[in-house]
Amino acid sequence: MAQLEHIEAIEKRLWGAADTLRANSSYASNEYFLPVMGLIFLRHAYSRFLMVKEKIEPTLPKRGGVARALTKEDFSQKSAIFLRPEAQFDRLVSLPDSADRVKAIITAMESIEEDYETLRGVLPKSDYQELDNGVLGQLLRTLNPDELKKVSGDVFGRIYEYFLTQFADQKAHDDGEFFTPVSIVSLLTNVLEPDRGTVLDPACGSAGMFVQSARIVERTGQSPSARLTFRGLEKNATTIRLAKMNLAVHGLEGDIQKAITYYEDPHELLGKADFVMANPPFNVDEIDADKVKTDPRLPFGLPGVNNREKVSNGNYVWISYFWSYLSPKGRAGFVMSSQASSAGRDEAKVRQKLIETGDVEAMIAIRSNFFYTRTVPCELWFLNRAKPKAMKNEVLMIDARNVYRKVTRKIYDFSPEQQQNLLSIVWLYRGQSERFLELVSGYLSQTIQTAEACMETTDAVGEAVQPLPLFVESIAAFEKQMQPFLKSLGKTGPHTETLAEFRKEQQQFATDVEAFHANTAKAAKQRDKAGDTNAALYKLVEQLEPLAEASRDLIKQADLVYKLATRLIEVCETECNAKESEDWVPREIVKARKSADEFRGFAVEQLKQVRYFWKQAHWLTERFPKAELCDVPGLVKLVDREKIETEDWSLTPGRYVGVAPEEVDEGFDFEETLREIHVELEDLNSEAVTLAATIKKNFEELGI
Repeated sequence: MAQLEHIEAIEKRLWGAADTLRANSSYASNEYFLPVMGLIFLRHAYSRFLMVKEKIEPTLPKRGGVARALTKEDFSQKSAIFLRPEAQFDRLVSLPDSADRVKAIITAMESIEEDYETLRGVLPKSDYQELDNGVLGQLLRTLNPDELKKVSGDVFGRIYEYFLTQFADQKAHDDGEFFTPVSIVSLLTNVLEPDRGTVLDPACGSAGMFVQSARIVERTGQSPSARLTFRGLEKNATTIRLAKMNLAVHGLEGDIQKAITYYEDPHELLGKADFVMANPPFNVDEIDADKVKTDPRLPFGLPGVNNREKVSNGNYVWISYFWSYLSPKGRAGFVMSSQASSAGRDEAKVRQKLIETGDVEAMIAIRSNFFYTRTVPCELWFLNRAKPKAMKNEVLMIDARNVYRKVTRKIYDFSPEQQQNLLSIVWLYRGQSERFLELVSGYLSQTIQTAEACMETTDAVGEAVQPLPLFVESIAAFEKQMQPFLKSLGKTGPHTETLAEFRKEQQQFATDVEAFHANTAKAAKQRDKAGDTNAALYKLVEQLEPLAEASRDLIKQADLVYKLATRLIEVCETECNAKESEDWVPREIVKARKSADEFRGFAVEQLKQVRYFWKQAHWLTERFPKAELCDVPGLVKLVDREKIETEDWSLTPGRYVGVAPEEVDEGFDFEETLREIHVELEDLNSEAVTLAATIKKNFEELGI
């Protein structure tokens, strides 16, 4: 978690640096995103290149003691791009100011295009002509920070997606419609679990669906390129470039055709796609009805025509197309406006016919503000042409509108754990209770592991650190630094009460840390003894609750001890004339206080994780105590076709799941509420700075 927060800080810093291009070039915001994404592409490709190179080199065959040269094929097998020396990012970063960086970048792009046919004419090249050589050098150096070389995992994959997110938020291209939020794509693809065959996205945008699909295959240790064939349709030529770059940077290839899906079907995949996934434009009302009325992809008929001879709403054109593309065993998952699931009149007739096929598998309602350019709520639809006969009459309804994490004041998403929890409901629906239990077991193991990490863990560079013991020691060191002056005051004075309270809480905290350590060891033994049956895990959730609550109490105690330390300094300085004493060394005392605060923050972050993971396990077992699918008010209900018919064939989950019971006050999550307040404040401060800069610039342009 600490590494994740570290990466988030890096992402923001990199974005801030890249965003200066607008101020240092003649590009408008809708023009500079491709040059920036081109450099991120190069850096990401280089990151994967180095990672794969390290694994490949020891396995290369040797002749006369000399290993053969690396080839493009070596990297293709590992989902990475082969880079010639001139395309390697370190070389570009090391160029002196006297070098022509624009020419060097263009040469790098051309060398990649020569090796990869699918990227011919795709990578940005002339786009760099307007950039200042010095600004370009600074940007290259900024995108190559040393700390990124010390962290593990596909870090630049995250950063690539972060930049796509930011450009979408700015509506820098195509009104931001090229990008579907990662958490939604991830949930959608994980429900579908594409494992082999043809994956079609008829509105593919920046190809996020394909990238996430590939990750699912990679988790099984198999090659996405060998298992999956990607086919996409996209109307915007610039977006196609972005999509091909996104695929290539992840070591993937796909056939993405320029087409208006309403009228064209260049892949000719009617009834042949194994998986269909998409986030199409919502509520389009400009589709020419005469052009599509005989389209074989509309087996349920037109959803309605207005007096301008246009399809009244394109949502059910898309839905019909998605169903029609599926093979007899195909599955589809797509994002759709929440209006569609209960739309009336001709749209309701199409929906009825679709439901009567028995192929609607699940519906998941998502609250508003998950998208960067749309504030409306949406729903995820899942179709399955191979649904078991016994399940044909039922639809799984999940209302996830109360499940979210606030990212900014305007944007929400799912945390990885929230996504897994929602996914586990689908597992139970499919009878995969073992996956549900494995998830619960994993959360409980993480609860204990994070509790152990409070006592000792490793930092980003692999060095051992002891969060709680270090905070205890830092507080003791702080008091030791204060001792000479405190002794000079005698036993009574303005400081007496605060000092006594500080020492009392300091001692109590140290005692409770030892108790927490002992309870963690006890919990680990309970975990070792417990089996992985539902009954055993359910009991273990109860057994670990005191440990989770103790972690929360220690956070409050740590904050109180530090607060009393700062209050003691204040009392000494304002009421005991500390600054006039030779025994008072301000610099050392401030240093000791800051050190204590740093260790407190580290310890608190570790402690938070203990209760966090326990809460995930508790969330699941409280709602599904038998590890079986059951109705949960406000969350999930399995609904039969007869009930759907009585509700005008509506597929809106909220109509069926009911309202969750009101939580008691003890369940109020102060930590999460404070986190949301902090997010709001951070956003407001950022907006205030931006607004002030804009006002200043406007005044300057007016000569005021």
